[in-house]
Amino acid sequence: MREALKDAKVSHETAVTALKAMSGRKEREWPRPDRCRIITIANQKGGVGKTTSSVNLAASLAMHGAQVLVVDLDPQGNASTALGVEHHAEIPSIYDVLIEDMALADIVVAAPEIPNLYCAPATLNLAGAEIELVSKVARESRLRRALDAYDTDKFDYVLIDCPPSLGLLTVNALVGGDELLIPIQCEYYALEGLGQLIRTVDLVKAHLNQKLWVSTILLTMYDARTRLAAQVADDVRSHFGDVVLNTVIPRSVRVSEAPSYGQSVMTYDPGSSGALAYSEAASEMAHGGARK
Repeated sequence: MREALKDAKVSHETAVTALKAMSGRKEREWPRPDRCRIITIANQKGGVGKTTSSVNLAASLAMHGAQVLVVDLDPQGNASTALGVEHHAEIPSIYDVLIEDMALADIVVAAPEIPNLYCAPATLNLAGAEIELVSKVARESRLRRALDAYDTDKFDYVLIDCPPSLGLLTVNALVGGDELLIPIQCEYYALEGLGQLIRTVDLVKAHLNQKLWVSTILLTMYDARTRLAAQVADDVRSHFGDVVLNTVIPRSVRVSEAPSYGQSVMTYDPGSSGALAYSEAASEMAHGGARK
């Protein structure tokens, strides 16, 4: 325990140093979009890096001058944990917004480690929301209504982190977002189930949200030592074309460790391969804009 606390202290000091370096480098600020980009990050397959990508892309964008909000729609609340935001049962959360009609402004809090970064936290109460939403009026568009009533213009990006399912929470995220970012891991069965996600996106687009489109594919968990990873990457690029980011996210122990300290890898270990890759990916998103 003592060693863990010692490591946490060192990690926090590293984060502070990194943030100071960023704040002193105004020339490193990235271009900001003309209007708020609301991006849903979804893939019903578990373990593909949805939450990790949501948190680290958000942190990268915020560290380069953007105002960013992360909406945590996963009952596990891992994005809230990684951002160092409290999300125990008594905390007002996205559950209260979806089920109790609380205003989004009443639950959004600042992430303590990174300026410009905010979070709408999730609590375990959200686990029952799938059932409770069934009886609600306009159950698929409750998040959209909350976002429309909120002043999103003060943000450059809103990133919505989804649970690993295609239930009502994910449908709310698809209706609430304008763009869809799909993380795909570079492993066997990577494309399995992706057809179902695309069909769901098409249904949402046809009936609930005509603006929704797949703007970004992010390749995660890339292991350069294996031929399989390169083959999967080639398959994804040939299938999806230009929406696939050039940057791939490697497997990284530091990326996995960071949330246990309530941090993104961007502050936990800014020089790690994972942090550098997420920074590059975020830079591509910022400089490329919405390429529709």
